[in-house]
Amino acid sequence: MRSPTAPLPVTDEQRSVLEKLIRSRTAPHRDVQRARVLLMASDGFANTRIASEAGVSAATVGNWRDRFAEDGLKQFSAVRPGRGRRPSIPASTIEEIVRLTLHETPPGETHWSCRTMATRAGVSSSTVQRIWSARGIKPHRVETFKLSNDPKFEEKLVDVVGLYLNPPENAIVLAMDEKSQIQALDRTQPGLPIKPGRAGTMTHDYKRNGTTTLFAALDVLTGSVIGQCLPRHRHTEFLKFLKTIDREVPKGLQVHLILDNYATHNHPNVKKWLATHPRFELHFTPTSSSWLNMVEIFFGRLTDKAIRRGIFHSVPDLIQAIETYLAAHNHNPQPFRWTATTEQILEKVRRGRVTLNAIAS
Repeated sequence: MRSPTAPLPVTDEQRSVLEKLIRSRTAPHRDVQRARVLLMASDGFANTRIASEAGVSAATVGNWRDRFAEDGLKQFSAVRPGRGRRPSIPASTIEEIVRLTLHETPPGETHWSCRTMATRAGVSSSTVQRIWSARGIKPHRVETFKLSNDPKFEEKLVDVVGLYLNPPENAIVLAMDEKSQIQALDRTQPGLPIKPGRAGTMTHDYKRNGTTTLFAALDVLTGSVIGQCLPRHRHTEFLKFLKTIDREVPKGLQVHLILDNYATHNHPNVKKWLATHPRFELHFTPTSSSWLNMVEIFFGRLTDKAIRRGIFHSVPDLIQAIETYLAAHNHNPQPFRWTATTEQILEKVRRGRVTLNAIAS
């Protein structure tokens, strides 16, 4: 007669971990199953009974007991080489899916979808999705970029990033730009409010009721914004905004203004005004480098939180919404933190140019 299996030695600390596992609602099922097997084994149950109650084979119970006796809880969730579920998709098929995704496109289309790739490769859509997810491949997404061709790119980059990372004393650094042609859009029918189980709604079509331009200067240190809505963005409006900044910034501070290369910023009348206000110093970002101006972050949040889903019956309604958002923002401003160094940016640009040159050749 075969002697009964001896209870599996389990310490109090190990038992505590295993008991937490079998109560977990988020742990993998296999881990919960193994923890239950080991606890029953520690209580002296036979392998056949454990196998019956846990829903595994007696051989699996024996293997798990032996592994625990050898390794304890080390690499508890790991599957040993040669064990576990065998891959159902050949490696050659996976390699072909990756190759097609990265180097070819389906006939008449710009990119692959899970279904078109599944049809081409002869696998399921879920298999394609798992292969893409495991490798970080996202053919449905595309990001925009443009490398600046400004001959003074590095000089301007060093200047602007230097102001962000090491601002001068007794001065204020303002990231300034215009958000032009903001449309006062009214919907053709009333929308429905949000409620449990249903998102808020609005019509896809709209009526245009005019536009305004927001001039904004972000204080890099505090995050507060000087803003002014004006009908257009010519040099006359720019001059008017410069005078607004001059009034709102304390007289004892130098004003370092970061802005782009828009023609109105270099208009003779602007230069003439700046000559009589020497505390203003303009710092221009490189061409095609709006990402270098931190006020663009504020514009993005303004659009998302106050404009995109707004309903404006007139331009004054739009201006009031913008001014309300400005007031709320300045009530508790949070500065944006610039972290990239000049060296990091230049290295990334260098890699981008190498890639573009390789494609062009």
